[in-house]
Amino acid sequence: MNAPIELVALDMAGTTIDDGGAVYEALRGAVEDGGATVAQADLQVWMGTDKVEAITNLLRLGGVEPTSERVEAGFARFRERLQEAYATTPPTAIDGVPAALAELRARGVKVALTTGFDDAVALPLLAALGWGIGDGDGAVVDAVVTTSDVAAGRPAPYMIHRAMERTGVRDVRRVLAAGDTAVDVQAASNAGAVSVGVLTGKADPEVLAQAGADHVLGGVVDIPGLIATPSM
Repeated sequence: MNAPIELVALDMAGTTIDDGGAVYEALRGAVEDGGATVAQADLQVWMGTDKVEAITNLLRLGGVEPTSERVEAGFARFRERLQEAYATTPPTAIDGVPAALAELRARGVKVALTTGFDDAVALPLLAALGWGIGDGDGAVVDAVVTTSDVAAGRPAPYMIHRAMERTGVRDVRRVLAAGDTAVDVQAASNAGAVSVGVLTGKADPEVLAQAGADHVLGGVVDIPGLIATPSM
């Protein structure tokens, strides 16, 4: 890498946060509640996208016309299922991630979280983890961007670009974006950032590589070492 990395933008569930697969199951259940069948391959494709968009497409792929009423009801079911799952088994940070984020920030690298969740899901989740945002005491990341902040979620590049705006980074060549799904990788590529797929979610390494990942790593814990490599 010719330009040093100034911003690392990371997905949340499956990338920095271990939710036990709750998002996958909540999304699957919400669509199946609407009468559609859900193929695992389709779930993989749409997992990292805005959840309204995911439900719309999964209903259609599962044989159900995605009317506005059905999509709205599906999204409500998704949020209910996810809240129930989180109440039963609260999400936790993936092992080693807080230390990796602290190391990056100590080096002067900004860290942002991006997510296919909206504010109503993402912000309480971060609060439950005790992850502060910004420069104050308890801050773990510099910025958070949700689907509430942009016109379209992944694979559009907008959340990464908004993270750049919020952290004062102007050059996409100085941005690394990582996630555990194909659309995370595609969003990074569309943004012009270094694209990294991580294996802490449910995607196979081949899926991430085929999506165009510049690097496929075991997890976020490997990113500090990656960006310290002279050949990066």
